[in-house]
Amino acid sequence: MMNISKVVVIGSGTMGSGIAAQVANAGLEVHLLDLTKDIAIGACERIKNSRPPLLMEDECLTKIIPGSIENDIDKIKEADWVVEAVVERIDIKKSIYSKIENLRKPGALVSSNTSSIPLKVLTEDMSDEMKKVFCITHFFNPVRYMRLLELVIGPQNDKEKISDLVTFGDKILGKTVVVCKDSPGFLGNRVGVYAMQVAMTEAFNLGLSVEEADAVFGRPLGIPKTGIFGLYDLIGIDLMSDVLKSFIKELPETDPFQKVAKEIPLITKLIKDGYTGRKGKGGFYRMNKQENKKILEAINLQTGEYSTSKKIELGIEKVDLNLLINRKDKFGEYAWSVISQIIKYSSSLVPGITDKFNDIDEAMRLGFNWSMGPFEMLKSIGVKNFFDRVGDVKGNSFLENLSKTKDENFYGQRQLYTDIETLGKIKPKAIKIDKNKSADIFRFKDFNIVEFTTKACALDYDSMDALKNATDKPLIIINESMQFSAGVNLKYTMEFVEKGDFKSIEKFIKYFQQTCKHLKYSKHPVISAPSGLVLGGGEEVAIQSNFVVSHTNIVMGLVETGVGVVPAGGGCKEVLWRWSQTDEAKKDPDYAPLQVFNIIGYAKTATSTVEALPLKFLRPEDKKVMNRNSLFEEAKKLLEENKNFQPPKECTFKLSGKPLKDKMIKSLEKLYNDKIILDHGFKVGEELANVLSGGDTTIDKQLSEDDLYNLELEAFMRLIQTEKTQQRIKHTLATGKPLIN
Repeated sequence: MMNISKVVVIGSGTMGSGIAAQVANAGLEVHLLDLTKDIAIGACERIKNSRPPLLMEDECLTKIIPGSIENDIDKIKEADWVVEAVVERIDIKKSIYSKIENLRKPGALVSSNTSSIPLKVLTEDMSDEMKKVFCITHFFNPVRYMRLLELVIGPQNDKEKISDLVTFGDKILGKTVVVCKDSPGFLGNRVGVYAMQVAMTEAFNLGLSVEEADAVFGRPLGIPKTGIFGLYDLIGIDLMSDVLKSFIKELPETDPFQKVAKEIPLITKLIKDGYTGRKGKGGFYRMNKQENKKILEAINLQTGEYSTSKKIELGIEKVDLNLLINRKDKFGEYAWSVISQIIKYSSSLVPGITDKFNDIDEAMRLGFNWSMGPFEMLKSIGVKNFFDRVGDVKGNSFLENLSKTKDENFYGQRQLYTDIETLGKIKPKAIKIDKNKSADIFRFKDFNIVEFTTKACALDYDSMDALKNATDKPLIIINESMQFSAGVNLKYTMEFVEKGDFKSIEKFIKYFQQTCKHLKYSKHPVISAPSGLVLGGGEEVAIQSNFVVSHTNIVMGLVETGVGVVPAGGGCKEVLWRWSQTDEAKKDPDYAPLQVFNIIGYAKTATSTVEALPLKFLRPEDKKVMNRNSLFEEAKKLLEENKNFQPPKECTFKLSGKPLKDKMIKSLEKLYNDKIILDHGFKVGEELANVLSGGDTTIDKQLSEDDLYNLELEAFMRLIQTEKTQQRIKHTLATGKPLIN
């Protein structure tokens, strides 16, 4: 196997910069070249200041070396992999390839990040030797966070070299590498753009409003909540128009894509008038001011006039395709029309652009954030149900064959592109021993798995029940969804608040604490394998597990103060304990609580495992993986390494009480006087100070974990009963943003 250790990226635009940043995140040196060194330096500055951050830590920037094509092109001589990411002009790309071919060392890999130019066009002037090592590596933007990497190959490629690049993309860059044949749009964009056009065209055909179409073509289908028209606005209506023109040009007239790619007069007019989406004056949606208030408006697809946008409620909480397509209304008709066409089109591409239909699903999940791909949709609907409604499938070899067998188990194994033992692969082999509204418990050989199943994996009684009931064996807590857990279900909490039932809230918090303590001191090891959001209660579950193996792209933190409460599931207690073990804390008993006061008070978050370490959200011994697919495999290894596991000893604390609290209050007063916090911010800070100072204690007293749990609970209960905390929670639920009051 080839060792890729030196990389050159040519082109420092959005994609080139993103690729260079991810190589640096992997710990490798990368030369980033552009027309001038100043342009490349400017790109490094954008990488440094990017939001969300492209780098896992600031130090990674030192691994990106800016340069110019003219003066630093010789760096190619040392490179194991050269990535071209310049503007989408074939003449410019070919001039770059000519330079690369003259300089690259034997066996070095070369690729283009193009999203639109076919491989056969890129390689037409190359030597046979260069063609063997040249392919398309199509990263999705933003590179750090989008897991999909499409690797487009041709018959001329050296299979061993391609295999090396697949392994590098997987193990080192942390990507899901899907190999596909040379075809317009490759896998993800070919299906994704078609799906968008079908959804758009059918909305016009069936007379749906913008809001109605987006209500269906969104969360009820397991598709991001923007919906089709919202997504058009986000991408840019003009950009989508250019994409369609490219597909129309490249695809044969017989391709079904041509039927849905036709020009729509309203879209032409919107572009002409400068309504190109969010970057322009608006698009299908726009913000308008009325009486100094911003009002969201939506366009009428028939008249082109704007009016106040209306919220459409379908009454569907979870993705249920059969429930949706069987509705006897326009929403059901629209859903069936869109889904059936997506399935028909996707299946027509097998074996044309891929032999593995599973890979199309993976491309849609990871490249477009769908919860299920077209073939999983077919599986969910049911083969018989689908063919009872779909009509003619003549000419579609995949569906023709399936219509003969009617095999409901046609799908087989997921994630065929990788040899890694993923959660998705092992779940069908595991025994589901329990299930409730919020979580599933699986038994796999001699250990259990708990998977949260709520929206954003929000935690409630059922989540805690699952965790507690699963500790009769070693336990891995891991999810296939995008998040580990965004915290306790705030909606669930507010339902009790609205009833004035604060006793039930107190009961739940106590149960949450008991469960987390049970995880920590279970006789069997408990491993959390987080990815995505690990916030609030989710962080408290992870931090009180015995071991953690984390995906590098996490967002981790105790953010409760933002909604007007304090961490009450052991978060204050556990982070305080970790800080109390430092050398500084052994010299100064106030050091640890003051550090934690700042961390939790400011609701600090880490956006990577590297950032989580200095905050003590993770420990140095906790494992991290670049590829999310590896979480389960690494968690299993931890279980094997800890067969002789012994629960840890319970923690004790010595805190200064009132003198320490006074120090914290003094810092709050400064923030208040500087108007950084307002009245309720001060109140929340006071309650946090009371917890972290130990309440009514003195330095000579020893406090137990239960004492800290009680302090957390008391503070939480006092705050949840205040009107201003309730206002914060309501505002967060409505807007997704914190309220400062």
